[in-house]
Amino acid sequence: MLEGFDSKWADFPDYILGITREIWEQRQIHTLHHYYAEDIVVRSPGSVVIGNKGVIGATMATLAELPDRELLGEDVIWCGDADTGYLSSHRILTTATHNHAGVYGQPTGKKLAYRVIADCAARNNQIYDEWLIRDQGAIVRQLGVDPTQYARDLIEAEGGAQNCIMPLTPDTDQNGDYQGQGNDNEWGQRYVDTLKRIMNAEMSVVNTEYDRACHLELPGGVSAHGMAAADKFWMGLRASFPDATFSVDHSIGREDNLYSPRAAVRWSLHGKHKGWGTFGAPTGAEVYVLGISHAEYGPYGLRREWVLFDETAIWKQIVLKTG
Repeated sequence: MLEGFDSKWADFPDYILGITREIWEQRQIHTLHHYYAEDIVVRSPGSVVIGNKGVIGATMATLAELPDRELLGEDVIWCGDADTGYLSSHRILTTATHNHAGVYGQPTGKKLAYRVIADCAARNNQIYDEWLIRDQGAIVRQLGVDPTQYARDLIEAEGGAQNCIMPLTPDTDQNGDYQGQGNDNEWGQRYVDTLKRIMNAEMSVVNTEYDRACHLELPGGVSAHGMAAADKFWMGLRASFPDATFSVDHSIGREDNLYSPRAAVRWSLHGKHKGWGTFGAPTGAEVYVLGISHAEYGPYGLRREWVLFDETAIWKQIVLKTG
C-alpha cells in the first residue's frame, strides 16, 4: 500500500503510469485539478508554467494538435517515502499524428515518435513540483523543420524578441516545494561520477565506464551504439559550452527485481556559447541547458543511456542573442 495515496495504486510507479494514462489517453483532463497541486511549478526548457490551470490548458492544446497521442511509459525511476515525499523520473516514448494546427504549425499528417522525461514530486496523491523535457528536436525534424529555424519561427510567432516567451533560465525559474536531491544509491552515484568526469574533460571515462556495445538514445531522436558514439555526443555538447558550469541537481539509483541496476540524473549547464561543437559557430550567447539522463548498467558497464535536452530551447537562446 502506498501511504497517502488512493488505494487503487499498487506502488509509486503504478501511480505515475496510471494517472498519465487517465489524463492523456482516457481524456480525464479534469483530474488534473485533483492530481496536480493548484500552485504547482512545471518547468520545461521552453517555459515555466505555474498552477494546474496552466497545465490543463497546455494539455488540451497538445491533444487538440495531436489527438491520437499515446504515452508508452518505458520506466519510472524513483526515490522517497511518505514522510519526505516521492520523486519519479518517468521516461515515456510517445507516438502521435500531426493532424491539426498548433504550436508545430499547419497540420502535416505526419506520424511522430519521440521521448519525454518528467521528474515529478508527489505526496498525498498529488504532484506538486515538476521538471519536464520533451524531445522537441525530434518532433520538428520529423515535421521537416530544422530546430534552428523552428526557434526563429517561434520567436516571431510569439511577437518578436521583446515579447516572446523566455526559455527556462535561473532568472526565469520559480522556486517549488520539492527540496530533495535524490538518494545515495551506488548506481546513481556511479552515473553522477561519470557525468562529472565527462564535463571535466576526462573523456577517457567513456572507455572505462561504458559497455563497448552500449545503446544510446539521444536528443533529436538519435539512436546510436558504441563508445565512439557516446564520446561524440558528450564531446559535442561540452565543446559548445566549454566554460559553462555543470550542476547535478538530482540523482537516483535503484536496484529492482527484474530490472538492470539503473540511474536517473537531472543536471544543467549554464554559461556562454563559446566553442565549436553541436551548436555550431560560437556566438557568446548565454545559454542554460536543462538535461535529464537515464542509464542502465550491465556486467560490462553502462549498457543503455537515454539523454534528453531541448535543442529548440537552446537555439532560441542563441537566436535571441544573435538576431
